[in-house]
Amino acid sequence: MLPFVYHNPTKLYFGEGQLKQLTEEAVKHGKRVLLVYGGGSIKRNGLYEQVQARLAEAGSEIIELAGVEPNPRITTVRRGAELCREHSIDWVLAVGGGSTIDCAKAIAAAARYDGDFWDVVIKKGKVEAALPLGTVLTLAATGSEMNAGSVISNEQTLEKHGWGSPYVSPAFSILDPVYTASAPKDHTVYGMVDMMSHVLEQYFHHDSRTPIQDGFSESILRAVIETAPLLVEDLTNVSYRETILYAGTMALNGTLSMGVQGDWANHDMEHAVSAVYDIPHGGGLAILFPNWMSYVLDENIGRFKQFAINVFGVEADGRSDREIAEDGIGRLRRFWTSIGAPSKLSDYGIDESRIDEMAEKATGGGKRGHFRKLDKADVAAIYRMSL
Repeated sequence: MLPFVYHNPTKLYFGEGQLKQLTEEAVKHGKRVLLVYGGGSIKRNGLYEQVQARLAEAGSEIIELAGVEPNPRITTVRRGAELCREHSIDWVLAVGGGSTIDCAKAIAAAARYDGDFWDVVIKKGKVEAALPLGTVLTLAATGSEMNAGSVISNEQTLEKHGWGSPYVSPAFSILDPVYTASAPKDHTVYGMVDMMSHVLEQYFHHDSRTPIQDGFSESILRAVIETAPLLVEDLTNVSYRETILYAGTMALNGTLSMGVQGDWANHDMEHAVSAVYDIPHGGGLAILFPNWMSYVLDENIGRFKQFAINVFGVEADGRSDREIAEDGIGRLRRFWTSIGAPSKLSDYGIDESRIDEMAEKATGGGKRGHFRKLDKADVAAIYRMSL
């Protein structure tokens, strides 16, 4: 196990009825709030009116930024930061899924940043301050509600990058499974793939003496595998939604990464694909991850064997470690396909014409990943396996 420091400052309000906490939190953080949301689903399911009512109880002055994209764009971040400066905003409230929260994080930091915030996203600038941020989550997926990370796209340069700063960890997050029950099937499926991928990125490492971390990861994966088929057949079931909501948060709030060095090459590879083709992040991960697993299997067959046995219940039956490991990879692919996730890039109309371009964007001329370091040729090979 590696040495580590763990700190998570986000106050989590989890469970039915927790929106009532919004009034008290709003009073704490200031009078003028920028309300950030996406395409309008919160108006259709009634959450918008309830948030407005809670903020009114707090005496808040509300400025709105609607229309955050599924792959949030730097142009939207710039527009939000300008609203913050123009209206002397005290704090930012994101109501929506991970994309909305990621965008709100960037807005909160950009409002206090002297320069173009894209410089921060591409690691040429540094966040030194940010407005306070609160969130009301409507989709279990990214885990952004309880971490310091964010992903932003640049539609002009066709780039998509993750960035992070402790200054943008949400001060509070409200997670009521009722408000996730109106999410459509495709978004629900993509969210479950995303959270499982977050676990897998941290699970595949070479560090020793990590039975507790491994057990945490395996239990989250098993819970999603058990619950997902039930949820896709009963999308409004709040009990199933609750399990998946908690899994998404625990998958990426720092608990699983304590003492280990995760990989994260799959996220870099998918970001390049969705930067060029603007596909759903979870859909891209469902396509790429099993192919990455097959490509890097020889780095640590024992790790993949453990995954197969402890997550999918694969039995040895006298087979070799490789055969057991390959069975586990196959079961992951079949599971994602069974709940409605795509399995090939061609499912999105993607061919090999831009593979080299995407591989260059994914690696930036260097290497990505830690379980096995991948160069441009490796990434291109995995893309071709995924066609």
